[in-house]
Amino acid sequence: MRAMTISEFGGPQVLVPVDLPDPKPGAGEITIDTTHAAVGLVDVMFRRGDLADRPGFPQPPFVPGLEVAGTVRELGEGVTGFQVGEPVVTLSRMSLGGYATVTSAQAAMTVSLKEVDVDPAQAVAVLPNAVTAYLALTRVAHLRQGESVLVHGAAGGLAATFPAVARSLGASRITGTVSSRARIADTAHLGYDEILTSDHFVKALDGRPVDVVVDPVGGEVRTASLDVLAPLGRILLLGHAARTPDTPITGDELWGRNAGMLGFAVGPYLQTDASAAASATAHVIPLLADGRLTQRIDEVRLSEAAEAHRRLEAREVTGRIVLTI
Repeated sequence: MRAMTISEFGGPQVLVPVDLPDPKPGAGEITIDTTHAAVGLVDVMFRRGDLADRPGFPQPPFVPGLEVAGTVRELGEGVTGFQVGEPVVTLSRMSLGGYATVTSAQAAMTVSLKEVDVDPAQAVAVLPNAVTAYLALTRVAHLRQGESVLVHGAAGGLAATFPAVARSLGASRITGTVSSRARIADTAHLGYDEILTSDHFVKALDGRPVDVVVDPVGGEVRTASLDVLAPLGRILLLGHAARTPDTPITGDELWGRNAGMLGFAVGPYLQTDASAAASATAHVIPLLADGRLTQRIDEVRLSEAAEAHRRLEAREVTGRIVLTI
């Protein structure tokens, strides 16, 4: 198979093409003839080695890519419910390997698109993040009917799925923040009630409390979010796109504010409870099929993965980049 590997930790130039043996599915796995692979900020973090000191983090050389769409190539032992040639999309997998013409995936982390009329590029760009949004809002933040939601980095690939999912769960007001006024236009199709800039959102909310804050950004935005929380408000920690560190917050401060900070990483979570994927996909696939969940997509060739990383890191992307394979 043809693949792009991270040859060493570093800049986009460390993504290089290689030929590798086709993977064979193990028990409970399938292999996929990949047609599309999503490019996410976490891929950039993997490439730079930002998470290299964490247990289980892959060391170069390795093939990045957590989410792919394509057709079933081969079934591993014990796999039922899929047929060779069937269109599928994977959820966020911890095994990586998506930047390749053939990808191996756990069957439990794979979703059939056989009965869904949706473009595979749109499916891989949206569905895994929408599953993350559903699980984060239901199992972690426990969003209740009528609660308000504030989403930081509102135009980003993960954040962009939260308005539709939160609305479907009964959220009332959904506000987004972006890094500059120039980015407001990038959110017009996503269904936010209002968009604020991240440097003025506390003042702009003008005392209107927020029940749930969705934060994939971190840094100063995360700390400022404490000042807009309603009593018993929750901040969902879903990443750290900012290159600045968080300001340390003590347990006593959260106690005094009646506030909670709750971390959620979907890949490790589904590794321990793959059954959670079924209810999440059942909820979000109809939102994808009828157009309530959508994303602007820029498709580039697999061989251009390094350029895709450069553009993502430079914040030149107004949606999601998807590699075509």
